[in-house]
Amino acid sequence: MRRRLVALLFALPSVCYWSTAEVGGQSQGNPQAGPQVLRVMSYNIHHGSGNTECTDVPGEPECALDLDAIAEVIRTHDADVVGLQEVDRFWRRSGTVDQPAYLARVLGMHYCYGPNLVHSPDGHSTAPHEYGTAILSRFPILECHNTLLPRVDVTTEQRGLLQAFINVRGVPVLFNNTHLQHTSAVERTVQAARVAELITPVNTPTVLVGDLNADPPEPSLDPIEALLLDVWVLAGFGDGLTAFVDEAQLTRRIDYVWVSDDITANEIYVAIDSLTTLASDHYPVVAGIALPGSAVGLGPKP
Repeated sequence: MRRRLVALLFALPSVCYWSTAEVGGQSQGNPQAGPQVLRVMSYNIHHGSGNTECTDVPGEPECALDLDAIAEVIRTHDADVVGLQEVDRFWRRSGTVDQPAYLARVLGMHYCYGPNLVHSPDGHSTAPHEYGTAILSRFPILECHNTLLPRVDVTTEQRGLLQAFINVRGVPVLFNNTHLQHTSAVERTVQAARVAELITPVNTPTVLVGDLNADPPEPSLDPIEALLLDVWVLAGFGDGLTAFVDEAQLTRRIDYVWVSDDITANEIYVAIDSLTTLASDHYPVVAGIALPGSAVGLGPKP
C-alpha cells in the first residue's frame, strides 16, 4: 500500500527541501494501462563549475561557474527526471545561488534537495549554506526525503540518499539519488549496504542513480546489485566511462543508473559533446526506460 511507503520515507532521519510550485498545469492524472516511457539522467555537476580556462579572483565566485550550461545539458538531452550530485545552496563560490531552485525554475521542473553538509556563515559564505544532491522532475514529486549515510571515518565528507516518490502520469516510481564516498572502498561498502537497506523492499518501480565512485565490479556495489539491475549492463555499448572530463583521458565508469526488474531498459548512453565537455568534470549518463503500467492507482505493487 502507498501508506506503507509514505511511512517508510518519513520515518527516515534528516531533512530535504522540495517544491512542486515551480510547474503549472501538471495534473497528477489517472493510472495508465500501458508502460510509461521515461528518460532519466545522472549528473555530477561540480557545483556548476565547468572546464573553461580562466583565473579565479579570491573572494569572488569561481570564474568557470556556468549553471546555465548545466540547464542546457538537461534540456538538450530531454531528461524527464534528473539526479544531480555536488549541488550548492548559497555558497560564495557558486554566486550564493540556490542551485536546485534555480535549475527547477529555468527548466520548468519540480525539485527536491537533500543537504548533506550544512554550514553556518563562515569563510565560504556570509550566509548559511549547504551542499548535497538534488532531484529534478517534469512530473509531480509527491514525497521526498534525505537520509544521511554512515561514515567509517568522521573526517570524511558526509553523504546521503535522496528519495523522491514521483507520479509519472499515474504510474508511481521511487527515484533515488546518491553520491558515495570517493576516498575509501571500506566506507563505500558500508554506505552501499545502507542504500540497499533503505530501498528494500523493492515493492514499487524503483530507480537509483548517482555517482557511486566505484568502478565495476567493485564488491562495494554487491548489495545494490542484489536488488537492482545496472542499465549499462542491460542496454549500454562500450565502456560507459564518465569521469573525469578535465583529465587527458576518461578512465572511470562511476556514474550509474540502476532499475528494479519491473522496469524495461531501452537505451543508455554517456552524453559526450561540446557542451558537456565544458559544463562539468563528469559527463552525464542518460537512460531511456519504461515503467510498467498501473491499474491500481499510485500505490506500490502488492
